[in-house]
Amino acid sequence: MFSKTLTVAGIASLVPQVWAGFNSAANDNIAVYWGQNSYGQASSQQRLATYCANADIDIVPLAFLNVIVNPTTVNFASAGDKCTAFPGSTLLSCPELEADIKTCQNTYGKTIMLSIGGATYTEGGFASASAAQTAADNIWAMFGPQQSGSTVNRPFGTAVVDGFDFDLEAGNQNFVPFGQRLRANMDAASSKKFYLSAAPQCVYPDAAMDAMLIGQVSFDFLNIQFYNNWCGVNNFTPGTSTQNAFNFDVWDNWAKTVSKNKNVKLLLGIPANSGAAGSGYVTGTQLSAVISYSKQFSSFGGVMMWDMSQLYANNGYLAAVTAALAGGGSGSTPAPPVTTTSKPVTTTTPTAKPTTFSTVTRTTTTAAASPTGSLVSQWGQCGGQGYTGPTQCKSPYSCFCTGAWWCQCQ
Repeated sequence: MFSKTLTVAGIASLVPQVWAGFNSAANDNIAVYWGQNSYGQASSQQRLATYCANADIDIVPLAFLNVIVNPTTVNFASAGDKCTAFPGSTLLSCPELEADIKTCQNTYGKTIMLSIGGATYTEGGFASASAAQTAADNIWAMFGPQQSGSTVNRPFGTAVVDGFDFDLEAGNQNFVPFGQRLRANMDAASSKKFYLSAAPQCVYPDAAMDAMLIGQVSFDFLNIQFYNNWCGVNNFTPGTSTQNAFNFDVWDNWAKTVSKNKNVKLLLGIPANSGAAGSGYVTGTQLSAVISYSKQFSSFGGVMMWDMSQLYANNGYLAAVTAALAGGGSGSTPAPPVTTTSKPVTTTTPTAKPTTFSTVTRTTTTAAASPTGSLVSQWGQCGGQGYTGPTQCKSPYSCFCTGAWWCQCQ
């Protein structure tokens, strides 16, 4: 990848798509989620184009489309104040976002993804494979290239996103045919290259998206959440090639042996500020050490951060990430052997479902429960294959399983 600073200072306005946006051949991509204003201050989330002007940011997933079956809302926090409802619908038309998406793409060459799901997504998927495919076609008509004769409401007007990101954090069904249909629609489009990404937890296999990840849906990159879990960057051990907790090596093995796309890139997901997540924020030397270690793996594609409002409230952090990506590690060094150790998973409590365009955080968490019989809070993990933590839920909740790998208190 070309030097981003030189590019902007010199000739960015000529052909920005050459060096901006997601680059599948690079290991210094930076993705930052926008739309939820998790920092929580009224003035902390600026309009999208403000951030696209930053030369260090390549990918911006818009968070979130949290109603998929017959979408009635999109949730981008305070950005919704600039939107108006389509006639006879609660779905909002957002001309400011339409203009900003085009600016981000055409002026700054950014990759703009629409993230599907989020912590407040509650539909649980689709009743059947055919229903999932129908929903995928509808989402494609709403946010992909405009289709001749279509009367579907398009929240971003004539703007076309560059792809779709999956952030599923609870049990669901029939997302495989949904993802496959979106992929097919994207690959059949001749207008430009479209991308598919996902944001699993670092715990492998991912409880909510394993069905999509076991070679059934082709992803271009993953935004792996290495926080709020025992495998997060805060548990990285410097100076050793074998990690007992931090498990980028496990995901690299997934990329090479399980992923449908063997050239998939893995982005190291980290909190952008000390208050951006329940746990996992690291700074300075430790961040550089984690990135340097991760760059040994050929699947390493860069860094993802949650979220934009937190990042811009954390002065100097983006520069630290950029510097860490620029230093050490070429991606050609053989990766250390894959070594895994079973650990209890940090319990996760989804935030309450907000009203349309209210501010939400991705997740809130409690400390990881020890396997000594302590009680698990609502939504926390209480069982599943390989799980060694506590299995008894706090009153009045009970432990329910959504598959072999995941049980949670509900």
